[in-house]
Amino acid sequence: MVYRLIIVLFFFSFGAFAQENFVKHKISQGENLSVIAKKYGVKVKDIADANPNAPKILKLNSVLLIPNKNKSTSKAKTKSAELAVNSNPSNAISSGTHEVAAKETLWGISKKYNVSVDDLKKANPLLETEGLKIGQQIAIPSKDVSIADKSNQQSVPEIVPTDVELFREVKAKETKYGISKEYGVSVAELERQNPSIKRKMPIGYLLKIRVPKEKADAIQAAQTGKINTETAISSSTQIAEMAPEIKKDSTSVRIPTGAHSDLIDQLIASATENIGTRYRSGGTTKAGFDCSGLMFCTFGNFDIKLPRSSIEQSRIGTKVASDEAQKGDLIFFKTNGRRHINHVGMVVENIDGEIKFVHSSTHGGVMISSTKEPYYTRSFSQVNRVLE
Repeated sequence: MVYRLIIVLFFFSFGAFAQENFVKHKISQGENLSVIAKKYGVKVKDIADANPNAPKILKLNSVLLIPNKNKSTSKAKTKSAELAVNSNPSNAISSGTHEVAAKETLWGISKKYNVSVDDLKKANPLLETEGLKIGQQIAIPSKDVSIADKSNQQSVPEIVPTDVELFREVKAKETKYGISKEYGVSVAELERQNPSIKRKMPIGYLLKIRVPKEKADAIQAAQTGKINTETAISSSTQIAEMAPEIKKDSTSVRIPTGAHSDLIDQLIASATENIGTRYRSGGTTKAGFDCSGLMFCTFGNFDIKLPRSSIEQSRIGTKVASDEAQKGDLIFFKTNGRRHINHVGMVVENIDGEIKFVHSSTHGGVMISSTKEPYYTRSFSQVNRVLE
C-alpha cells in the first residue's frame, strides 16, 4: 500500500513539475513556429524539442507545449550557455535575425534571404510605422532562413509544408498578375513554374502551379461547391479587378488597395532581373533594351501598358519633387545637352536625397545608377508617379 502511494506521489509531482516548465498554446489561424516562438520569447528548436510528436504542418486549434521561460531549469540554462559559447558571427543568419546596414532597403533584404517584403513586414510589425533604422535587428521568417543557410539546419528541425501541383486553364482576359494573386504566388514564381508564358500567356494554356496543401484544399473546396456560389463569384470578381489597368481618359494606373506595395516590388524585381542585358536601340526583349523599351516591357509584364517612347512616358502620371520620389516612380533625363526628355529609368530607392534607378544605358546596358553621379545630376529633368 505504501509502495503504491509513493508511485502516485511521484507521478503527481512529475506532472506538477512539467506544468511549471511548460505553457499550453492553442494554435490560431496564420500562426507558425516562428511566430509562436517570438510571442513567448523562446527558440523554434525549444518548441520542437518540447513537442517531438507534433505534425510537420501545424493544425488549427491543436495544442503545443511552450517552454516556460520564467521557470527554466538549470539544465536548460547550461544548454543555453553552451550554445552561446559555440555561437559565432557566421551563425547570425540561422538565428533568424538581420542587422540593418546603411542604405539597405526592405526589398534588398528580401532578395538576400529569398523572402517576400510582405513576409518581412508580418514578422516585424513595427516596420509598417517606423521603417528601417541603421543597426536595427529584424526577424527573418524561419522557413526561408533555412533555405538561405541550409548548413546550420541540422540542429533545428524544419517544418516544411507539403506542396501540391494544381492545373489551371487560362481564360479570356485573364492576366498573369490576377492568376498569381488567386494562387498566392508571385508573377516571377508563376513564370518560373511555367517558362513558356514569359512572353505571352495564350488563352486555353494549361498552367501548372505548385502551392501549399492548405491553399490547394481551399481552392479545390471552392471549385467543388463546398464554398457557397455567392462567395466564389465575389472572389473571382475581386481577382479580376486586381489586375491594374490604365483607362483611356486617365493619366495614371489605378492599383487596388493592398496590392500597391507588392506590385511595385515585383516591378523592380522584374526590371533588375535584366541587369547585364546589352543596350539595343528600339529593343524590348532580353536580346537588348533601350531605356523606354525596358520600362515598356517591365510594366507590360504586369499588363500595364505604357507609351513606347521616353518623351511620351514623361507625359503620363503625376510629377513629384525629387525628394518625394518613391520606388516604382519613373525618372526622366535630358542627356547629351538635349532640350527635350530622351532618357527614362525606374526608381528603386531614395535615401538622403540620393535616387537610385534601374535603366538601360547606351554605354552599359541594363544597370542601376545614381543621381549623385555628375552626369545624371546635370541631366536630371523630373520624376513621375504612374502608380496610385
